[in-house]
Amino acid sequence: MKTMEEFREEIGCSSFVSVRGGGTRWDLGGALTEETLLVEAPSGVIEYKPEEMIVRVGAGTKLTVLQNALTELKQEVALAGLTDSTVGGSLAVGSSSHRMARIGRACDVLLQADCVGADGKQFVAGGPTVKNVTGYDICRLLVSSLGTLALMGVVTLRTRPKPEMGVWMEGQLSLKEIVSHCYRPASVLSDGSKTLVFIEGYEKDVEKEKSSLEKAGMVVLDGAIEVPPQQKGTFGKDLRDGFMELQTGVVYSNHCKRSVPVSEEVRRLSNRIKENFDPTGRLNPGRSVF
Repeated sequence: MKTMEEFREEIGCSSFVSVRGGGTRWDLGGALTEETLLVEAPSGVIEYKPEEMIVRVGAGTKLTVLQNALTELKQEVALAGLTDSTVGGSLAVGSSSHRMARIGRACDVLLQADCVGADGKQFVAGGPTVKNVTGYDICRLLVSSLGTLALMGVVTLRTRPKPEMGVWMEGQLSLKEIVSHCYRPASVLSDGSKTLVFIEGYEKDVEKEKSSLEKAGMVVLDGAIEVPPQQKGTFGKDLRDGFMELQTGVVYSNHCKRSVPVSEEVRRLSNRIKENFDPTGRLNPGRSVF
């Protein structure tokens, strides 16, 4: 496994540089400036403490590899991605699961990040446990930053119990009606014509909620629903082949790419943060979180 020192040496301190993961969301944020140096982050599970519900892993590790390793002890991390997505890539784009209403967002997963900054020096953001974290919450800045603030090499993630079972159901109930029949559904999706709900948890609880929803007119579906990648800030009625998650308002689609207007105040604040972290603009040049 590549060490953080080797990762730091590859990044250096002068040329334009970007970390290449699985490339599943490579065009997000715009094209890189020509002659940008591409490097790979360390990969592999370094340390797993199931009793403390944390795992330390190289940012270049495939997300599927990590999830499979955690499944053995009935745990998971609240990240989502396509085939070949890496842990670091999922964090960089802020790829939350459509189950985020129940399991939390991508920014809730990252506890600590061993990074290399724009000056080529290594630094650590956050801490291995929530109680150890003091000062500015830099980890939350790194998630969804598209690697424009720092380059993550090794990360410590919060794990959570994996549900015993999950069931997809379909019908015409409203969100309010669904919530009245089950406690905190993992996902409530609408495609503009029908509602799909995913309930998960302990088998006994899921069976009880499923029975209640069936009596209200919902039908159990065979197998899982394929939910497209999350598109940040995409709202509207034109879902095409996608879904809107009714609890969070996030749209999951392969086509809808309209962006939400961002105020000038937010842009100015974001630019100030970028200037402080990367004054020369060498990290993922050409890309913007907007």
